[in-house]
Amino acid sequence: MQTVRLTTDQAIVRWLINQRTVIDGVERPMFAGVFAIFGHGNVSALGEALHPVGDQLPTWRGQNEQGMALAAVGFAKAMLRQQIMIATSSIGPGCSNLLTAAAVAHVNRLPLVLFSGDYFAHRIVDPVLQQIETFGDATASVCDSFKPVSRYWDRITAPEQILRSLPQAMAMLTDPADCGPAFFALPQDVQTFAFDYPVDFFTPRIHYFRRPGPDPRDCARALELIAGARSPLIIAGGGVRYSGATEQVRAFAERRGIPVAETAAGKSTLTGDHPNNVGTIGVIGADSANEVAADADVIIAIGTRLQDFTTGSWTVFKNPHAKFILINTNRWDAHKRDGCAVLGDAREVVTALDGALGEYQAPATWLTAAQAHARRWHGILDDWAGRRDLHPPAYAQVIQAINTQVTKDDYVVVAAGGLMGEMTMGWRSAGVDTFDSEWGFSTMGYEVSGAWGAKMAWGDRGEVISFLGDGSYLMMNSDVFSTVMTGHKIILVICDNGGFAVINRLQVNTGGAEFNNLLDSCRRVRDVRVDLLAHVTALGALGERVETVEELPAAFARARAADRTYALVVPVQAYTWLEGGAWWEVGVPEVSVRDSVIVARGQFEGEKKNQRLA
Repeated sequence: MQTVRLTTDQAIVRWLINQRTVIDGVERPMFAGVFAIFGHGNVSALGEALHPVGDQLPTWRGQNEQGMALAAVGFAKAMLRQQIMIATSSIGPGCSNLLTAAAVAHVNRLPLVLFSGDYFAHRIVDPVLQQIETFGDATASVCDSFKPVSRYWDRITAPEQILRSLPQAMAMLTDPADCGPAFFALPQDVQTFAFDYPVDFFTPRIHYFRRPGPDPRDCARALELIAGARSPLIIAGGGVRYSGATEQVRAFAERRGIPVAETAAGKSTLTGDHPNNVGTIGVIGADSANEVAADADVIIAIGTRLQDFTTGSWTVFKNPHAKFILINTNRWDAHKRDGCAVLGDAREVVTALDGALGEYQAPATWLTAAQAHARRWHGILDDWAGRRDLHPPAYAQVIQAINTQVTKDDYVVVAAGGLMGEMTMGWRSAGVDTFDSEWGFSTMGYEVSGAWGAKMAWGDRGEVISFLGDGSYLMMNSDVFSTVMTGHKIILVICDNGGFAVINRLQVNTGGAEFNNLLDSCRRVRDVRVDLLAHVTALGALGERVETVEELPAAFARARAADRTYALVVPVQAYTWLEGGAWWEVGVPEVSVRDSVIVARGQFEGEKKNQRLA
């Protein structure tokens, strides 16, 4: 057997380079690059291994480990899971900074590889700098905190272990059912150890996501339900897009006359003007989608976890006789309800069902009624687009003004906060697979880093436009500098409403007093405000302040023409919202000295009676 002598880290890097995939008929690296902040724990060994191979496996430097890993998540989303980015950190806080991003990837079923430095395996010098000592477990380090948010976790304590560990991680990363983060703890000494590795271990290998077909018995149950449906509804989740099944779902819906509602992750499965698209469903959804869902008798949920925001805490499906068909590659997700589970790849399952349904079509009156709901909702959005009475403008006005300027090739990023709901309700997708909403883990601060990663994936196809509020911007903004430094231009639409306005809204709507959310209602010694334009330009971006809706089209044109990241800073209303959506269950106290809380509790108990138990 021919061998080659390499350190553990050199072997890991060589193996990574030789993992390949095929995208649109072209062979490409499975691992497109590495995000790295070097410190003790990864600089002297892993950094040394990465340095000579920059043309094959480029290393990009971020400004914070969390931001780097979120950029890797944004890349995976934009690539529809077909390529993967890696993030590496030192031990201690560098490692723990990765934790939030690992949770984001875990919840969203997205591939992500994390390599973190760890303490010395020999333990002679314990405790090392930044080591957390767990008195009852000498093996534990901060790396162990990743076990709940990793699909694959390993601590490499001998160089030969990667011969088994890396292929197992790769199998998980390319498994549509189990896909998520792979985390590797790399003790500092083990990284440097040399071993005679089999040369065959580094033979280039092509990987792909398998497309498991459905069990015919599952299909038979689903077909029976669909064939008897008078008012069926498709819910398109993120799994539709990751499967590459948007075309199949579109054709199925058109052929069968079935309305399609999108989840936050599934948004842009259809374009916003498609006649079968009734909008985004649920708490941050459009009234149109929720009205259709209320009457549906068969709900065909494809590639969705049926999160509480999708289901309105299980209150949007008001037809007491409604049946559910859950199509998913993941057993756990397919059995969320006591419905008809169809395990399999979304594209394969939809193709199988469509091919076996014969001449079935839903009654024409059903789609006509659904389209009437959608037209009313579009009318509401059009009214917002024409309003000029608010100064500063509302989110909805800003969104509609920008929406008119995008092309089918522009890509949009948004995350938790007020803009999330406004965008899922109000954004009308110009192109398919052009909307990234980080709602799986509801991660404020994702918007800049995620857009950086998305631009790496999206390239020159179009602009990457990130909508974010002042709250999210102040949480995580340093990767503005990263986008400028690395040449990955994005457009930022920073809407400033003076704090965390959407949580202030929730606080008030559940009977509470305004407290600690808006800057005006938090404890402070000085009433100060950040000059967001000065701040973003200090990070190397260009930008301008836009005071009115009328100014937005020209300002966006300047942003599109710019040669680097460009920010539009827009003051917006803190109390004016696009009203829609559905009920969401949050805890409201049973006892309070505030009458408004008691009233809110009564409303809570009334809505809770509408929840489906099965």
